[in-house]
Amino acid sequence: MLSHRTRKDGRKKRRNGRTPRQSLRWREKLEVYRANDRMIRSAAPDILSSKNFHSTKRHIQHGNVTVNEHVKNVARYSLAFSDKLHIRCNRREMIRGALLHDYFLYDWHIPDAKKPHRLHGFYHPGRALENASAEYRLTDREKDIIRKHMWPLTPAFPKYKEGWIVIAADKWCSLMETLRLYKGHGVVLDKLMED
Repeated sequence: MLSHRTRKDGRKKRRNGRTPRQSLRWREKLEVYRANDRMIRSAAPDILSSKNFHSTKRHIQHGNVTVNEHVKNVARYSLAFSDKLHIRCNRREMIRGALLHDYFLYDWHIPDAKKPHRLHGFYHPGRALENASAEYRLTDREKDIIRKHMWPLTPAFPKYKEGWIVIAADKWCSLMETLRLYKGHGVVLDKLMED
C-alpha cells in the first residue's frame, strides 16, 4: 500500500502526489475510459480489425497524431459528450460513424500528381463515405455522420443528433491535436490500460 504524507493543511497526500479524493476521481475516470473502450470494441469489431483501418496508422492527421488515433479519440469524446450532456442517442451508430468519418485512406499532407489535396477539408468526407460504403454495410445515420462531419465546410446540416455530437468531438480533438495538447488526456490512460 502507498504511504501517506501529511500536507501543511493536514490533508493526507499519497506518494504519487494525489490526495485520496483525487485518486478516487482518477480511478472513476479510468473506469469510464475502460467502459467506453469496451463499448467501442463491441460496436465496431469489423472496423477495428480491418486491414484498411489499420493502414490509417501510417497517415498523420493533425500535429503528430495518426488518423487511427484521431478517429478513436473522436469516438471516445463522442461518448463522453453524449454522457456529460445526457443526450440519448444510438451509441453504436455514433461510434461507427466516428471511426469512419476520416476513412479517406491517404496522407493528405503529401500531394500526388492526380490529387493535390489542396481542398482536402471540403472533399475528404465524400471520399471517406465512398471508401466506407465499399467496405462496410452502413446505416443512413452512419452515412450522414461521415458525409456531414465537416460542417460548416460541407453546406448541409447533419440530420441526426449523433452527427452533431461527432462534429463537436471532431472539432475538439482536432484543436487539441493541432495545438499538441492531447497527450495529457490519452497517453497516461493508454499506459494504465496496458498494465
